[in-house]
Amino acid sequence: MINQRIRTAGVAAFITATLIGSNPINAQQELTVHMNETIAPIQPTMYGIFFEDINFAADGGLYAEMIKNRSFEFTLPMMGWTQPNSDRHSFNEESGYALPVKYAEGDANQNFIRVQVKNAEGYELHNEGFRGMGIKEGEAYRFTFDAKQMQGNVSSVTVTLLNDAGKSIGEAIIPVSGSEWASYKAELIPNETVMKGSLKLTFEGTGELGLDMVSLFPKDTWKGRENGLRKDLVQLLADMDPGFLRFPGGCIVEGRTLARRYQWKKTVGPVEERPNLINRWNTEFEHRLTPDYYQSFGLGFFEYFQLSEDLGAEPLPILSCGIACQFNTGELVPMDELQPYVQDALDLIEFANGSTDTPWGKVREDMGHPEPFNMKYIGVGNEQWGPEYIERYKVFNEAIQFKYPDIIIVSGSGPFPEGDYFEYGMKELKKIGAEIIDEHYYKSPQWFKENATRYDSYDRNGPKIFAGEYAAQSVAIASPENKNNWDTALAEAAFMTGLERNAEVVQLTSYAPLMAHAEGWQWTPDMIWFNNLESYGTPNYYVQKLYATNRGTDLISITQDGMSLTGQDDLFASATLDSEANEVVLKMVNTSDKPKEIVLNFEGKKVKSQGTVQVLRDDSLTSENSFDSQEEISPVTKAISVKGSTSKQTLAPYSLNVVRIAFKK
Repeated sequence: MINQRIRTAGVAAFITATLIGSNPINAQQELTVHMNETIAPIQPTMYGIFFEDINFAADGGLYAEMIKNRSFEFTLPMMGWTQPNSDRHSFNEESGYALPVKYAEGDANQNFIRVQVKNAEGYELHNEGFRGMGIKEGEAYRFTFDAKQMQGNVSSVTVTLLNDAGKSIGEAIIPVSGSEWASYKAELIPNETVMKGSLKLTFEGTGELGLDMVSLFPKDTWKGRENGLRKDLVQLLADMDPGFLRFPGGCIVEGRTLARRYQWKKTVGPVEERPNLINRWNTEFEHRLTPDYYQSFGLGFFEYFQLSEDLGAEPLPILSCGIACQFNTGELVPMDELQPYVQDALDLIEFANGSTDTPWGKVREDMGHPEPFNMKYIGVGNEQWGPEYIERYKVFNEAIQFKYPDIIIVSGSGPFPEGDYFEYGMKELKKIGAEIIDEHYYKSPQWFKENATRYDSYDRNGPKIFAGEYAAQSVAIASPENKNNWDTALAEAAFMTGLERNAEVVQLTSYAPLMAHAEGWQWTPDMIWFNNLESYGTPNYYVQKLYATNRGTDLISITQDGMSLTGQDDLFASATLDSEANEVVLKMVNTSDKPKEIVLNFEGKKVKSQGTVQVLRDDSLTSENSFDSQEEISPVTKAISVKGSTSKQTLAPYSLNVVRIAFKK
């Protein structure tokens, strides 16, 4: 459940006085909560998480590796590495140098570096990390590398952590020996906390040493897994109690070209055998060019499934349908060459769910998880549109349904919530009998408020809806000036009452994108922001968290004069019963600049005399959270009272209010 911060009576009284005393209160609004009849179950998947490797969300973010280009596989093999004392290109005496060597064919780990040490007192090799390295005083860091002696007598490697002034804050000396590749490790405990540290390697002796897979991880990762995930970021996700985890993203699935699409089979097995791939977002936006943005796939499909399991969330992988991003090349695989793509989908189901006697089930077992992941959903395509998508989707749909009839297939309606692409896709997918259709919308806050009734008219017997990517844009789609301000979050809160009210149709929802590095982002807005040391949830995060942790189990209605609250007089509302907690749960959103005095009348069940309300609000629509003020906009919990079957509440201006009251069986 959400971390409830019960304020003292004095603070609560001050808040109440401020809300009521500073603005004239409108006339009372009588609302009726109909508890005697449920409309539809709220699916456990109603509120989930969309993850995409954009904004340095994986390498440099959730995946806790601190070394950039650890295996020298970037297009420029020495990117991320510097040799400040190397004089190889001058006429001065050389201290030494490192050169990449290609020693393997194929996709994975083709390169290592040959370090030529001519002057052990002078040669240094540095790694800059991902916009620096966040290093914490007193915490343990695990340094590993592969090495072999090639010539001469280089006998040890010294690894040093540096602060932003280049001073040592921790080091270890690791002896090396032998002409065959061997793995080495050391533990470092720094004596200083720095935001933008770096790593330095120096050497004892002279000669040539081969180096590969140079890696640095904090030991304190999520669940203590060696070389695992960044703990604070996963904790923010776990605190949301998500119903599903969609991965590995949106457009990242498609690739700019088919050759650069996401291929899940290349992301499982030993980490050192997974090939690197340039990230499709590296130079997508002129305003944020990031040519050093690559995917190491240390966070691969196994890790995504494992994370889903950790979070108690249904895994929802999305696969390429044989069409590259249509905003880029739109490259198509010919229909007579589509079978390998379809086989990838079938093999993924076997990897996730198959017995250890199957080829891909055995791969899962070898990775340490003999039990199946019990995947129920699979997505085919991300934001594809037009006849080309429908033609290919039909092939996937037929093959998956034939071999795995219990798997639920998620299709897509394209990148927009209206227009020709959308109308065509919805029409054709309905003809096929699609089970779940993914809709995406990046629109203004006003659009979100005006579309709280979007699903009221959807066919209750038609396909179910996955609101798979949505976020209010304060300026415009993909504008670098977009903000995660209270205006956007409040509009999303209002819209989400419409998602919940239509739980008969809408069964999965997720905000997007999920994460952004403060210095490595390409797209805004984003739900969670982080730097090398810290992370925080935006107001949008807290809206999502409040809905997800107060989901309830059954939809009921809340009305005014017999009508649902869909924005009349700037008031939006939805209601559920939580049969597990025996509580009624109300979400009420006041989007006006004035407080609202409401009377809640509970019908059909007897409610208890006390409850709580979690209030998320701010006086200014332009307010934001930040690293300096991480909980500027965050929920405050207060006690409320009920007299008989009635409770009077004052909804503050610009507020989301989540009420929970126990009912008698």
